[in-house]
Amino acid sequence: MAKIIAGLASSHAFALIDPSDWDARRERNVVGYKQRYGVAPPPHPKIAEENNDIRNRKHRNVRNGLDFLRDETQRSKPDAIILVGDDQSENFVESNLPQIAIYLGETVVTTDRGKNGQRERGPTYRCHARLARELLHGLVERDFDVASCAAFPRDELISHAHGPIMRTVDPNAEIPFVLLFVNAIHVPAIGPARCYRLGQAIKNILDHNGSEDRVAIYASGGLSHFTSGYPWPHYKGPFGYGSISEDFDRELMAVLARGEGEKFAQLTSSDLLDNGDIEFRSWMVLLGAVGNIPTKINVYEPIYSAIGGMGVAYWDLEENSRRR
Repeated sequence: MAKIIAGLASSHAFALIDPSDWDARRERNVVGYKQRYGVAPPPHPKIAEENNDIRNRKHRNVRNGLDFLRDETQRSKPDAIILVGDDQSENFVESNLPQIAIYLGETVVTTDRGKNGQRERGPTYRCHARLARELLHGLVERDFDVASCAAFPRDELISHAHGPIMRTVDPNAEIPFVLLFVNAIHVPAIGPARCYRLGQAIKNILDHNGSEDRVAIYASGGLSHFTSGYPWPHYKGPFGYGSISEDFDRELMAVLARGEGEKFAQLTSSDLLDNGDIEFRSWMVLLGAVGNIPTKINVYEPIYSAIGGMGVAYWDLEENSRRR
């Protein structure tokens, strides 16, 4: 049977870029908010409290965590990485917005936004098409209505929850990926308990697929952030643009450190929406797959100049099984 050897989770977007670029990126986000709602949001007052030393120190902690994920992946060399993230009107647009989708193609070309606003093609990554098909069939048999995608236009992966993470954790494009898309930003979105059961189903499929594949699962997204793309028309919570739900984030990370992730299946979609943690759905899928295992590393930094709480976590399932 295949087995999950590791769980990885991290923020994306601002977490993956140098702090020297945050101000310009934040200004672009403000412009996006004004285009949507006709008025620019005021800057969050806590941005002024973060000088360059504070920004760099906090980001260094996050960067060290991301480097750990990369180094462990290079060391363990999984046969595939299941990468779970949302899509924010990038590869999937309003005419086709699945709650869950899986990519069945053989390769994708990662892309990034160039300085002129056009997308620039980056490295090509292999995809584990056999495993993707096995997951598709197994999930449908287990009553998950999963959309499948055989190809993207020009084979381009636009989703910023996927491509930049692939380049970060596997910079030499050596490991094939299974790309799983779980809706987070578009209301209504799949509930946390359903996400957890999705992860459990993925583990069950791997347990019975007859291969010897060693698989890692990576959750991309979070933690709390209230940006221009947030579903503001549906929001009734206490936070405004640029806020961070620090207490909620810290409790999430503390529960993960104790190996009690199953508790999150009790959360509701409103809990996530009210606290800016709608992308935690990706982490919920991972938690269903890895079970109640404490994190090996657990990093959290709220950074207002980067419009969000940044988190990094790693679960070593091989090490955990040796201890039993």
